[in-house]
Amino acid sequence: MIDFSKHLRDGDGIWWGQGPAEPESLVNALLDQAGGIGELLAFSGLSLNPRLGTDVPESLRIQSYGGLGELRRLSQSGRLEVIPSHYSALPRLFAEGRLPHDVGLLQVSAPNAAGEVSLGIGVEYAADAVRHTRTLIAEVNPRMPVTAGAPMLALSRFAAVVEVDRPLREVSTREPDAVDCAIAALVAGFVEDGDTIQIGVGSLPHAVLTALRGHRNLGLHSGLITDGVLDLIERGVINGSRKEIDAGLAVTGAAMGTRRLYEELATLPIEFRPASYTHHPATLSRLRSLVSINSALEVDLFGQIGSEHTGTVHLGAIGGQADFSGAAALTGARSIIALRSEARGESTIRANLRGGLVSTSRADVDVVVTEHGAAVLTGCTMAQRARRLVGIAAPQHRDGLARALGQQEVAV
Repeated sequence: MIDFSKHLRDGDGIWWGQGPAEPESLVNALLDQAGGIGELLAFSGLSLNPRLGTDVPESLRIQSYGGLGELRRLSQSGRLEVIPSHYSALPRLFAEGRLPHDVGLLQVSAPNAAGEVSLGIGVEYAADAVRHTRTLIAEVNPRMPVTAGAPMLALSRFAAVVEVDRPLREVSTREPDAVDCAIAALVAGFVEDGDTIQIGVGSLPHAVLTALRGHRNLGLHSGLITDGVLDLIERGVINGSRKEIDAGLAVTGAAMGTRRLYEELATLPIEFRPASYTHHPATLSRLRSLVSINSALEVDLFGQIGSEHTGTVHLGAIGGQADFSGAAALTGARSIIALRSEARGESTIRANLRGGLVSTSRADVDVVVTEHGAAVLTGCTMAQRARRLVGIAAPQHRDGLARALGQQEVAV
């Protein structure tokens, strides 16, 4: 393996790629050796590595933009330092040295004849961070596909290289249930033929993608893609023919799904771009047909969205939701928040956000959808918004919400 003492010193900062692109062999070696190097600060995005949830030495502080994947367990133990940030801000934070950037760890494809490697399914913030990183170390994996859209990196750019041959981590979702499908059918009704969609990952987003099979000429511009997106591209539903920019292409920064998705990427009209492009306001403002479709942990009676915190533990992130929701509501077509009306027997529509954190502004939400209906909030007063949201709450919680509404002083 690698000797990190040759590349890291006490006080250094380190970052690595996220999701299935996470260089797990390098990260695990770092976890083994960090205690002997000194105090280190690391930045990680969504992690699928179980060791990051339980096996982090005291000398290694972990920062992230949210509590995603295995980082949730690190948050539960009080070891995760969350930096509240729009995803679109990450490139600037790296450029200004506000995120750890002495050493960067990447999982890359096998080199081509010119000695160049691809960031594969993990372009996103990594492609922006590499430009501001002193030392890069590569985990070269022949299973990592070569993807189009982002520049290739010369293998000579890396101070050290470790060769592995392991399958990319697969992320599958549970099959959508009746509640998911009911929500998805309502969401699909707000998407018009020719719209460009942005959507997340999970059972509910998968159900929405399935519900869109009857649509035509959709575009895609999203932070990540899943198997559900692959299905719509292969069916010809997503073809990008009416996109205002990147016509004919699906544009993303990352892929997270099954082996089938990873193996077929090279044959599809998909381009992987850095976060400085996919999430940048200047890019999103050109997509006049943009429909953002996002989930949430909770919504208050004014339409403010909580997607990060339960009050004690980080379970999510601001991420790209605020970027896409804001653009879709202001310069695009519409911003949709979809969620189940209950979680663990409690209403997800609440008088006040339990987490106390507003992830997405009330002004950046056009429609909130649950299995009980859709609350169109655009152009509504505060009182109208609250009444409409009470109307799509789970029936057994509506009386309590109505009483809470009556006790609140509604202010503009």
